Amino acid sequence: MQEQNSFDRFRTWMRTSVTIRLMSIGFLVLLMLIPIGFVEELISDRQFTKQEAVDEISQKWGNPQTISGPIITVPYQAEEQVYNSAKDKYESQIVTKHAYLLPEKLSVSADVKSETRRRGIYEAVVYKSAIKIEGSFDYEELKKLGINNLELSKAHITQGVSDLRSLNSVQLDFDGSTKDFDPGSMALIVIESGISTQLKLDTSYFSKKSSFKYTLEFNGSQTLNFIPVGKETHISISADNPNPKFDGAFLPEKSDITKDGFTAEWNVFHLNRNYPQSFVNPDYSIGSSAFGVGLLIGVDEYQKNTRAAKYAVLIIILTFMIYFFMQTRNSINIHFIQYLLVGFALTVFYILLVSLSEHISFTLAYWIASLAVIGLITAYSHTMLKDKKLTLITGLIISTLYLFIFVLIQLQNYSLLVGSIGLFIVVALAMFASRNIDWYSLTSKNKSED
Repeated sequence: MQEQNSFDRFRTWMRTSVTIRLMSIGFLVLLMLIPIGFVEELISDRQFTKQEAVDEISQKWGNPQTISGPIITVPYQAEEQVYNSAKDKYESQIVTKHAYLLPEKLSVSADVKSETRRRGIYEAVVYKSAIKIEGSFDYEELKKLGINNLELSKAHITQGVSDLRSLNSVQLDFDGSTKDFDPGSMALIVIESGISTQLKLDTSYFSKKSSFKYTLEFNGSQTLNFIPVGKETHISISADNPNPKFDGAFLPEKSDITKDGFTAEWNVFHLNRNYPQSFVNPDYSIGSSAFGVGLLIGVDEYQKNTRAAKYAVLIIILTFMIYFFMQTRNSINIHFIQYLLVGFALTVFYILLVSLSEHISFTLAYWIASLAVIGLITAYSHTMLKDKKLTLITGLIISTLYLFIFVLIQLQNYSLLVGSIGLFIVVALAMFASRNIDWYSLTSKNKSED
């Protein structure tokens, strides 16, 4: 045999060295992080585009709604020290302040009818709601403030509605008298957006309680929230959406979810929130006690795509290790470029998955994309391995990997447990497959070939 020169020996060593193979695979895995990052950015961009479409639908139909109140506002005159910059001193001045009274009992019953609106390929859940509100006020709470000059004749009752554009006309039944609400909040410190009407109370009300009831009808989208301003607040919701997401400061005491919709009930007491039943010019944030429900289309396909993309590196590493063991055990030469092409094929899977899942169900999109990529890689493997049996084994192992990842995506609460067990099994199989490989003899063999 003709003796090889130093360059030929080095080239042969580079081609056959197990260490160089492993280093090359490691470098390729790091290199594949670049297209994987682009895929994750693509998913984020598509998700942002969807949210823009949902926001556009919401703005035209009705935004997420928050219902707060009713609250009675009573003005009074008070002396206050005000700084006079011209005289550079504080002076006494009469200013108008307000006392706020919250209901003793508040009962809210909401009937929500949802529907799906589309903008291009994107969907958003919107709803029409009829909300019956009733309860009572106890004026004893006002006495606790110790204010003697309350202007009861100028009292107003305010009902908060965060988006008024779709609100129908509302009539208030207050102690048997009917009043029309007008737009605008008379309790701006507490309720930014709402409707109000004047009550014209007098001192006789301090010896009794007042009852109220009315119905709100409006459009909204995505979420419906309530603020429990009653000393005793009872909220019940009935909706035809089968995918509710209960959120906020309180979860429902009772809920029943079926394929046709859901019902839910809350009972909240004044001791459960951080503001009293009556106060003056408050620094309280009643919005912190808001709770309610989000109406969903179902599991967002972009959330599942994001979860799938998180396993991309794992799929690439395991696939490369399959080829490494095939190459080592069967003395097959697989070029760096061939590894690279397989890595790109694995990355293309996620682009296919995102694009398909925007038009069909995620499950169907996953299987179409995985079958396409598995078929491509298996066919390409035959040109590398030159053996039908090895090619079939490679295709079956890669198919098992994609099946395993699909199971992990579906399992939310147990994905970590199942994933860790799966990885343990993979490591065990790798150790079993390499148990008879004499790594030192491989190195010696490579040197002897040199």
